[in-house]
Amino acid sequence: MLDLMILSLHFFICFLISLAIWRGREDVDLHSSSTGTVETRPDGLILIGKEDDIKKSQRVTAKVDGREVVVFYHEGKFHAMDSRCYHEGGALRLGDIEDIDGQACIVCPWHKYIITLETGEGLYEGTDPSEPSPTPQWRSKGVKQRIHKVTIDSGNVYVSPPDFSVKFDSDYFAEKYRKNELDLEK
Repeated sequence: MLDLMILSLHFFICFLISLAIWRGREDVDLHSSSTGTVETRPDGLILIGKEDDIKKSQRVTAKVDGREVVVFYHEGKFHAMDSRCYHEGGALRLGDIEDIDGQACIVCPWHKYIITLETGEGLYEGTDPSEPSPTPQWRSKGVKQRIHKVTIDSGNVYVSPPDFSVKFDSDYFAEKYRKNELDLEK
């Protein structure tokens, strides 16, 4: 009986360790919103946080006009995009950043979709079957992920509110998860 209890405890501890590893690096979660408690400048820019804090954590999430946005600091540059992947809503804040064909990209942790940090383009590796010896090359699916303009001013990081006159594939999941959060608050 004691062996069974020790074995169960062992499996439980292994489960907790694997959960901690799966969760990945801890990031800062800011609960800002342009509808009240955060600083919104007269030009519409929304305060995300202190530049040095974001550089240390390398990524933060924040609410911008009610939608969750992730801000990355990578190789000396700040990038911001909707936090949910355009494909199936994966949490991009948990993804790894990789250099793909000379571009910094976030790799969605759910299905390994690749999105450029700079433009929000979805990338895939494909071949041209009409070539005599098809060689895989990185190709663009077009801009799929909504990106947000980042502004640094006096040691603070700001994000521009989204321009909804242009639609992106990621809008569906940004809105879906926003509605889920609103439903949970009721």
